[in-house]
Amino acid sequence: MSKGKVENLKDKIDGNELDLSLSNLTEVPVKELAALPKAMVLDLSCNNLTTLTPEFCSLTHLIKIDLSKNQLVCLPEEIGQLCNLQHLDLYNNKLKMLPIGFSQLRSLKWLDLKDNPLEPNLAKVAGDCLDEKQCKQCASRVLQHMKVLQEEADKEREHRLLKERELEKKKEAKQREKEAREREAQKKKKAEEKERKRQEYQAQMAALAAQEQQKKKKEEKKKKTAQNQAKKTKSESAAKAKRSLCSLFFSLLLKLLLLVIVGVSSFLAVCQLTELRKEAFCVPLNVHFEETVRWAQGLEVVQQIIQKVSDLRA
Repeated sequence: MSKGKVENLKDKIDGNELDLSLSNLTEVPVKELAALPKAMVLDLSCNNLTTLTPEFCSLTHLIKIDLSKNQLVCLPEEIGQLCNLQHLDLYNNKLKMLPIGFSQLRSLKWLDLKDNPLEPNLAKVAGDCLDEKQCKQCASRVLQHMKVLQEEADKEREHRLLKERELEKKKEAKQREKEAREREAQKKKKAEEKERKRQEYQAQMAALAAQEQQKKKKEEKKKKTAQNQAKKTKSESAAKAKRSLCSLFFSLLLKLLLLVIVGVSSFLAVCQLTELRKEAFCVPLNVHFEETVRWAQGLEVVQQIIQKVSDLRA
């Protein structure tokens, strides 16, 4: 045998016992042992084993294992899977403590932990194991001790898990608070952005309204100016028309008056300068003319005019 390689394991089986002691093993040939379920007693004493692999714990058909006089420094946590194990010899190894899973070896009736550098509490619980009775007591006390440790470990694990859950809850709460703050900040930012856009929109609408109002005022002013201009034009046209009408009226009146004056003058001239002055229709006219002349000459204004005319002639 070399490095756990075992030849002709069947030749080493005696009944239900397989003797691999003094085989210079550094590891257990688990695969080969699993193929021999009839070998329920396994002797691995006096080898160079330092550890047992978790796969070793799959050999659940074993009821007795001798691992004495090796160099084991620890046992696998899965050792509790050896549900049929009744006898376990760990004499003269380098074990300081046992795994918590050891408490699951409910079928264990015999245990030897002598000559191991066990930690004080475990050494005290294990006792001396100098005979069959003490080894059985060792198995019972160690299992009880490991069960207590298992319960404490479970409580510790439960406490740790509870603490971890509390921490996780606090972390989740902080995360929720953070997310809530972020959502609130995002909401506030959106609201501010919306308000900014609303103000910009209102400013634009106000500017447009101002422009529209200014445009409307300009249009109204322009319209008013046009109306005033039209009114002025109309007024001027009416005044011009009125003046034209008045001018036409006065012109006609003047012409008529001139015509009357000319007619009267002509008639007077006829009555004054011709032989017709002695006619009956001219006599009253001449009388009135002479009275009118005398009356006019009596007026100061007429006298002034006659004087000026005389002066001009002189």
